Amino acid sequence: MQPTPRFEELDYRETPLGELILRRRTIPTLENLEVHEIILGDAYLMTSMFTEVEQALSRLGVAATRRAFPGESTLDVVVGGLGLGYTARAALEEDRVGSLIVVDYLQPVIDWHEKGLVPLGPGLVADPRCRFVHGDFFELALGAGFDPEAPGRKFHAVLLDIDHSPSNLLHERHAAFYGPDGLRRLADKIHPGGIFALWSDDPPEEGFMSALGEVFDSCESHVVTFHNPLRDNESASTVYVARRRG
Repeated sequence: MQPTPRFEELDYRETPLGELILRRRTIPTLENLEVHEIILGDAYLMTSMFTEVEQALSRLGVAATRRAFPGESTLDVVVGGLGLGYTARAALEEDRVGSLIVVDYLQPVIDWHEKGLVPLGPGLVADPRCRFVHGDFFELALGAGFDPEAPGRKFHAVLLDIDHSPSNLLHERHAAFYGPDGLRRLADKIHPGGIFALWSDDPPEEGFMSALGEVFDSCESHVVTFHNPLRDNESASTVYVARRRG
């Protein structure tokens, strides 16, 4: 029997943001646990070992729509950042989500899902509610909107998981989005009373909470903890949830 390779490169692409690698590896110290990882340049974008906060982003964001739209039976949702698909899948677990647009800047990431190179890809592709859009989330948020087939369309929730945090960005051009002016332009794409939720790898930031408070009717920061089996300790990230004025 051939031994399982510890590291297996499933795809390699050159992108405008640098070298992009999809890797599968096994971890012998964790009973040969198999994980998928996305690496951009020198940075880890995503690993299937830690997905609790990505899923919490969807669950907290969609849960907030129950209070905002108690009589709404069909929700239209946007996810910014496809990654390994955990945020998108968690959103689709809510039966009231009638349509989901997932925006990603990197076409190879979409290709991996459509070709079944990542575990959640086939399920997302098979769900008729889910559609991938190749585009720059930040340009769309500040411009005509997230649905290229319906410019100006509004959504009940927008869930964002792209930058490491509002102050730790993948690219400096994203910075304008996180200020009050950028958030106002995003809010124009959300139904009155709708939800904007954001994942951050850093603790809650007072400056970003202040910017949210200038634009949205309410905002909360949730610290989500999860176990790190490699270090055998607890780690934490943040999910911000803001509601647009009704």
